[in-house]
Amino acid sequence: MKPTKTSITLAPMTTLKVSDGLVKDDVLVVGLVSTNTKGAIAIESGDLALDTKSLVASLVEMGATGKADEITKIPGGPARLIIFTGLGAKTKTYSDETLRRASGSAARALAGTNSATFALPTKDLSAVYAVAEGAGLGAYLFNEFRGSTKDDHKAPLKSATVFTQLASSANTHSAIKRAAIIAKYTHLVRDLVNTPPSHLTPDSFTKKLTASIKAAGGLKAGLKVTIWDEKQLKSQGFGGIVGVGQGSANPPRLLHISYTPKNKNAKRFAFVGKGITFDTGGLNLKPGLGMEAMKSDMSGAAAVCAATLAIAELALPVAIECWAPLAENMPSDTATRPSDIITIFGGKTVEVLNPDAEGRLVLADALVKAQASKKKLDGIIDVATLTGAQVVALGTRTSAVMTNNAQLSELFLAAAKSCGEQFWPMPLPIELRASLDSPVADLANIGDKNGGMLVAGLFLKEFVSDELPWLHLDIAGPAYNEAKAHGYTPVGGTGVSMRSLVRLVEQA
Repeated sequence: MKPTKTSITLAPMTTLKVSDGLVKDDVLVVGLVSTNTKGAIAIESGDLALDTKSLVASLVEMGATGKADEITKIPGGPARLIIFTGLGAKTKTYSDETLRRASGSAARALAGTNSATFALPTKDLSAVYAVAEGAGLGAYLFNEFRGSTKDDHKAPLKSATVFTQLASSANTHSAIKRAAIIAKYTHLVRDLVNTPPSHLTPDSFTKKLTASIKAAGGLKAGLKVTIWDEKQLKSQGFGGIVGVGQGSANPPRLLHISYTPKNKNAKRFAFVGKGITFDTGGLNLKPGLGMEAMKSDMSGAAAVCAATLAIAELALPVAIECWAPLAENMPSDTATRPSDIITIFGGKTVEVLNPDAEGRLVLADALVKAQASKKKLDGIIDVATLTGAQVVALGTRTSAVMTNNAQLSELFLAAAKSCGEQFWPMPLPIELRASLDSPVADLANIGDKNGGMLVAGLFLKEFVSDELPWLHLDIAGPAYNEAKAHGYTPVGGTGVSMRSLVRLVEQA
């Protein structure tokens, strides 16, 4: 049978391919596993036959173990260099996430390389996709603001080929295409999160997204954008967005992206993402230590916008109404004060006891606005780096899910699991709701400090119709990686939740 090769190019650099022909790339990537407790190891090269005896002997001498995230390099063989990426313990079938992370680790280690063939276990289409997606996600570099040191940082891997006997299948080509699109829009989220607040304001966020929408095809792709400026926000009663943004020299914005598929009877979901381009805490000023990471407080907005563009480029038959309330939370003589009362879009009043609990205020405006459309919604999902309590409860790699609809939550959790994104369901205890009562307004923006993540979810629930299926995703810890890179996850913005949102829509 004639060797098969198909490809699609990622913007701007990395190309993903699939092939069952001769290995012609500079580098070969294969898996390495541990086989028992005595330190024995074995090579997993999928559909590619390798003479492994001498290679294993060399790897043992080098102390390789095959553990996850371990990278070992040996020159020679069927390519100039062989990269061994750890898969953990040997098993008959490796999970998609194991393959995705191993592929991502290898791609990160291959910065500065032109091309590499990834020969990992790919028994089915799902495994092929995981290897391709891992390579695309791992081949990432944010280098926009380096000057004299830019050349010191190697460019991401330019071309990654997945070696598999499934290369001739049309479904395989579609999977590679999807992996490329998902990687591209994950990179968009990361780029937005990593951009410093000196260059990413509410206004420049809307400009960057408008450019991305145009590049994705604009109206021809079913995409339409609408932007509210500070004057329109104030005149139309968006008290949450205005109240949070009024202390900054950079005025707030509300960005709306609609995606309308060709199927006019399609299901319709609303995405709402918290877009605080920088959060000082306002007049409840945060401690200086760690405040630099607050440039990531718009991760939710970046994720829902990028997910909408990915859904459009994949031409999925589900309509999306995406809302990104954008503000910069700064301390000044015009900033919202503790005990101020603001009126959320729709008329509900909130006593702002803590200006540092600002994300829920901008989200409240957008949640109500999203439900004001005459077009029926099948579900609404908000995504936010909302509470430090999320990190305390679940750490930096697991996000929280809160809901008023068990069926939608189960569907989302299944979608997230298939993507390798870690989410955990959390309750909305009714007994905590009373702590949000205010003596002077409809409710306060903070309540019981114990269970702060759950209280924030209860606050948002006040702005969602009981009949409308709703999910609240708190991604505070996982959105920004301040530790070392791992798997396909770089330091800085991670892009978390974007892939799960797209998968949810596919399954819906």
